[in-house]
Order: sequence, then C-alpha cells, then structure tokens
Amino acid sequence: MQIGIVGSGAMGSGIAQVAAQNGCQVILFDTQQIALDKALGSIEKNLDKAVEKGKMTEGGKKACMANLKTAANINELANCDWVIEAIIEDLTIKKQLFRDLEDVVSDNCILATNTSSLSVTALASACRKPERVLGIHFFNPPPLMALVEVIPALQTDADWPHRVCEILKTWKKTPVLAKDTPGFIVNRIARPFYSEALRIYDEGIADMATIDWAMTYFGGFKMGPFALMDFIGHDINYRVTEGMFFSFFGEPRYKPSFTQKRLFDAGFYGRKVGKGFFDYNQSLPEPIKDVVLGQKIFNRILSMLINEAADALFWNIASADDIDLAMTKGVNYPKGLLAWGAEMGYETIVEQLDDLYDFYHEERYRCSPYLRQKIKK
Repeated sequence: MQIGIVGSGAMGSGIAQVAAQNGCQVILFDTQQIALDKALGSIEKNLDKAVEKGKMTEGGKKACMANLKTAANINELANCDWVIEAIIEDLTIKKQLFRDLEDVVSDNCILATNTSSLSVTALASACRKPERVLGIHFFNPPPLMALVEVIPALQTDADWPHRVCEILKTWKKTPVLAKDTPGFIVNRIARPFYSEALRIYDEGIADMATIDWAMTYFGGFKMGPFALMDFIGHDINYRVTEGMFFSFFGEPRYKPSFTQKRLFDAGFYGRKVGKGFFDYNQSLPEPIKDVVLGQKIFNRILSMLINEAADALFWNIASADDIDLAMTKGVNYPKGLLAWGAEMGYETIVEQLDDLYDFYHEERYRCSPYLRQKIKK
C-alpha cells in the first residue's frame, strides 16, 4: 500500500513514521525542502531511540527509512492508495488542497484529513468525489499514541470507515468511530477538565497549583489541568476551546475563560515559551493540600467530565465503549468516564450537577438526560 502524507510537521512526519514502520510505502510531501529534511532527521532520531531501547532492531530501522520517500511536487502523489493531510487547521486551505489532490490522484484514492476539530463534511463538499473523504485523527505524537479517531463525513461511502479501522489495527493503532461534530470524541469530552478548572480558579475557590494537586492526588490524572494546558500550549488549547464554543452556537459548557485569553493575547503560551499559568523560569508554587477542598474540586471537575461523556453518548457521537476507549487511550485518563460514573454511582453525579445548577442557574451545569435515565432504571 502506498500512502501519501501532506505536511511534514510533527503530525505529518509522525504519521509517515507509523505507516512506514508498518510496511507501507510512504511519500511525505511538503512544498518546503528544508521542512522535509528536518522531518526525515526527526524520524531517524525517533527510530534511533527505539533501537537504543530495544524496541526495534537496526534492520527494522533501515527497512522503515527505506519505505520513506520525500516529495516537493504534489504530482508525485499520483499513485497513492491513501493521502492523509496534516497541514494548518484552516478549512479554506484544506479545501483547496483536496481540490488539487483530486486533479492528481486516481478516483480510487482515499482522501483523509487529520483535522482535530474542523468539519469533515465541509471539507468533503469541496471534492468531486466526496464519498472517498473521511477524517483520520491521530494524536500527538503519532508513533506513541495508540488512539485514532475515524470520522466519516456525511457523504462518505458507508464501507470505508470500517475498512480504514481494520487497516489502522494492522498499524497497531486503536481506532474509534466518531460522528462528524465539533471536537469529535476527545476534544469535546475533555473540555471540562480545562474549563471547569478555570472556572474554579476564576471564582477564587482555589489557586492553580491546588486545583492541579486535587486532580492528580484524588483522581490519579498524570497532570493537572493548568500544567497540562501549559504543556499543550495556549495557542492551541485556547483556540480549540474558542472554536468549540462558536461551532456549538454558543454552548455555555464550552465558553472560553478570560484568564486563558489574556495569556493567549500576551503570548504566554506555556512551557514552549517558559511562561503560561506558571512561570517556568522560577520555582513552581506549592499547592494547599487541604483534603476537604481538594475532594470538592475533584468531584466537581469529574462530575462535569462524566456529564460531557454521557451527553456525547446521548447524542450518538460514539458508542459507550469507544467513548471510554478514546479518553483512556487518547488523553491517558485513569479510567473511562462512563465506567467511572457507574463506579461512583450515577445518583452521586446527578446530585452534584443539580447542586451546581441550583446554585448558579447556568445552563453549563445542566445534567445530561442520559444520566437521569440511568437513575430511573
């Protein structure tokens, strides 16, 4: 199988490495030769590390590199069976790319987008053959992250999502099927981890270090929300939140925080620039390890996360199994949220959400009908 990858940044080069490691002939296309050279160097460095750790043989590394070819001319993608684009998150630019690809590839070539939030249906609408377009959303870094969200457009041929999932399994990936709605599974359901933490901070209930401690200590999350947002970068995380808010027609659950917007406006993007919620040029603040306060913070954020997962299930965004799989494999949550809700007791979650709604009278705290259905059974 010959795979074309458009875009040689972190995502594009990572996807190229995954495909090449699994026996595919890969053509990595970028208009900038310097970017292609950098991508090949990055891939080889990753493979060297794998060899050093005993996860790959020297022969395996050589075979992978032999499967990789770079191209600075789009016409070199003409014989590809698949083309996966991993370029800038701009719908207009992506649409033009797909139009250009259709002039080059065969009618049987599958066109896939690695978008994390844009409408796959809107992208497919730019094509003469929209039935061969779908979303294949890898997580960063692709060689290490198992999860891949597969998103059919409204126009996608019904057979292709399942066929793509089977191929991804041969690449040692864990595919999940998601409806083409903003944020798909992970970026939608994960929003309260950030937004509710920001809300708690904005209200002055606790400082950032304490909120992070509450989520790692009580929940077993590997990183707290503020440390994670700084790690992701506010240039990315804030834009995703803002995009979700507008894409959902002003849904209150996705309302951005002015606190994060100020960091975004100032260019304090987090670890990548040395400053975000925390200043990484000095000692990080210590949390206030108040068990009662920490438990309340954890319960509030977790209830909102479980509610978001329940709502995604209620609206048929994905199956229950795929929702829980996506959150454990895509963002390393300690447990699947629906399973976590069942373990805690849905009555407890509903009571927590109703208490928040009664206090704030804001729609962001409305309980999902799915949870109410569960406690009536």
